[in-house]
Amino acid sequence: MVAEPPVRDQSVGPESAAENPQRPVLLEVRELKKYFPIQRGLLRRVVGHVKAVDGVSFAIGEGETLGLVGESGSGKTTTGRLILRAGQPTSGQVLFRHNGEMVDLTSLSRRALKPYRKELQVIFQDPYSSLDPRMTVFDIVSEPLVVHRAARGGELKTQVRELL
Repeated sequence: MVAEPPVRDQSVGPESAAENPQRPVLLEVRELKKYFPIQRGLLRRVVGHVKAVDGVSFAIGEGETLGLVGESGSGKTTTGRLILRAGQPTSGQVLFRHNGEMVDLTSLSRRALKPYRKELQVIFQDPYSSLDPRMTVFDIVSEPLVVHRAARGGELKTQVRELL
């Protein structure tokens, strides 16, 4: 006997941005693709492509958190790197709400991207390279605020408490 997959109870819990058009979308990924060329021979002729990310789409609304879960090599890290623009997508869009407007991060130059980078963060799969076990949760959460000079002192403590 095969068990049916669980169905989300629509009457319980917060709706996602995709389910509730009233909730503002903060980040939207549309048909994101990253293909790496397979090269052969002395002249490095392209003979095919590895589809690391192939048509990923999702939306994250205000107050939401998203976790990408999958097998090793399924494209989670590549997707995160493409959102942060640590790599160039083959195609697709990464839209980010900034000052009330949706901005396509994939179309921006490195220089134009700089103001948006401090508002985006990805924590990658390996917790020992992403989360320093010698740091407190407060230190880990506050680090981007300190690095980007977004808050100090009492304001820093208040913002971290709100995030947690």
